[in-house]
Amino acid sequence: MPGPLLRRIILCLAIATPAITFRITGFAPNPVVDLFIFGAAVVAASFMLAWAAEAAQKDISGALAIAILALIAVLPEYAVDLYYAFRSGSDPAYKQFAAANMTGSNRLLLGFGWPLIVFVALFVARRIARERGATGKALPRVLQLPGNSRMDVGVLAIVALLAFVIPVMGTIAMWFGIILIAIFGLYLWRASRVHDHGDEKFVGTAAHIAGMPTIARRVTVISMFVVSAAIILFSAEPFATALVDSGSALGIDSYFLVQWLAPLASEAPEFIVAVMFALRGMGAAAIGILIASKINQWTLLVGSLPVAHWLGGGGGDLALDARQVEEFVLTASQTVMGVAIIVALRFHRWSAIALAALFAVQFFVTDTTGRYVLSGIHIVIAIVALVIHRHDILPTLAAPFRRSPGPEIVDHDQLTHNDREVKA
Repeated sequence: MPGPLLRRIILCLAIATPAITFRITGFAPNPVVDLFIFGAAVVAASFMLAWAAEAAQKDISGALAIAILALIAVLPEYAVDLYYAFRSGSDPAYKQFAAANMTGSNRLLLGFGWPLIVFVALFVARRIARERGATGKALPRVLQLPGNSRMDVGVLAIVALLAFVIPVMGTIAMWFGIILIAIFGLYLWRASRVHDHGDEKFVGTAAHIAGMPTIARRVTVISMFVVSAAIILFSAEPFATALVDSGSALGIDSYFLVQWLAPLASEAPEFIVAVMFALRGMGAAAIGILIASKINQWTLLVGSLPVAHWLGGGGGDLALDARQVEEFVLTASQTVMGVAIIVALRFHRWSAIALAALFAVQFFVTDTTGRYVLSGIHIVIAIVALVIHRHDILPTLAAPFRRSPGPEIVDHDQLTHNDREVKA
């Protein structure tokens, strides 16, 4: 094992060791300390998961690798959310937290993650363009996604529309959860068949793993998966409990901590991996990871919540209160806006600014009426974007159902000079 890789793994394990000790001995000094100790363990394990998942693309090609990478990267979020859903089956007080982590993480992913990747990718592209002598309007302003991303965008569009069924019903029904899980299974199957194999570019720690001999690499990847997953599952319950208890101890809304602090911990490694891709001129691949994560959240994660609730002793459906309904409407409308922006497979920097700005606004608009107005703004912007990109709507919605889809042929004569620069 390369020295840098070994040192980073040892560091992650050292950070996770106090949490393991706390859990085995039952030592729990106070909720705030527990939150820090178990949260640090989740973050450390998440980094190991992200490194292993990225390196696994050496042995798994195409969109399936991106989908699996995105799935593994959000495992910490799954562990925390499913714990709340399971606990809500026997303790009604936990019902309010069952979907809080998911809605917060989902909006963080799109409102912060997507714009961040676009800004980084365009910064790199513009720097390269300046080195080639480009100035002014010749500098890139658009991140062009590859044609084979249309299938992912199409699936996200479908599940974004289905997401509105949840607030309309006021519950996540078991039958609806099964449908969402089935959609995720079909998505993985389609992802394994749609994309052609391409040469993967590995960066940072993942590059050290990918450069190892085949057997050593696979043993290392599997071992990192098992160890990091065990740490996350070991820490999920005390971390989730500490989030709620810390809110009471510090006088902070526990719902706020569950919705935003936990996602910051679980999404940080994924954001870092995506940014590293973008810094190396792989902005489209970075956005692809975050799109796949959105699909995972809206299908497998949401679909699993009523199952966990049922296993915890609750009924077959997970009922939502007024606040959760409001959160689902806001999250679904933001997703529709995001899909509308990229339906033409072109991500403009002004679209990224709009996403980031509206994401920031929600922290200042806390009343119910204001949240629904903000949701309406999302929908209005989505309608305007869909009208502008109306010719791309049907091809995108049809992409997941094509029998033998392949990479789309791009007419380079119709691309602007800016598009060609970023695509290159």
